[in-house]
Amino acid sequence: MAEMSVELVAVEREVWSGHANSVFAQTTEGELAILPGHTPLLGELIEGGIVKVTTTDGETVTAAVFGGFLSATGDKVSVLAEAAELADEIDPQAAKDALARADADKDSEQAESARARATARLRAVGQTV
Repeated sequence: MAEMSVELVAVEREVWSGHANSVFAQTTEGELAILPGHTPLLGELIEGGIVKVTTTDGETVTAAVFGGFLSATGDKVSVLAEAAELADEIDPQAAKDALARADADKDSEQAESARARATARLRAVGQTV
């Protein structure tokens, strides 16, 4: 099966890299599915989106991603995020608490961003909001 090189990088660190069969991401233009050999593209990631990578080993790597860009060529995908967290790094209870705090402070622009981040974290760990 065809594969591609994938790197998920946040401003402060490399989050994940390896070989994959597919990448799914949420951009400002909608959800993208990228397979090996995809036409080159550049997309802007949404604030509080999810990126899912299906590795060549059949595992799924899920990350909550906060802004940034995705670049794809035929054999490489680069996700360059402002911030990103892998699902196994996320504390679901802390994300629920952050969502509750953001919901309580509805009038603040910071609350909207905090709500998007908490929602993405919960979706990354498989919890519905």
